[in-house]
Amino acid sequence: MSAKKAKKKNSQFIVRINDQERAEFVNLCEELDTSAAREVRRFIREFMTQHNRTSSQA
Repeated sequence: MSAKKAKKKNSQFIVRINDQERAEFVNLCEELDTSAAREVRRFIREFMTQHNRTSSQA
């Protein structure tokens, strides 16, 4: 089993933003053939990498 499959997504992260920003973000993600959740997860991983953190250090 790959390392990617071993990490089960079992938590939620709630972010409050206004309706217009959310709609624009979701629409842009759809245009780019991706999902909002995927892009938020990618942002979190990149942010942690930039700050020399990994999920095992949390």
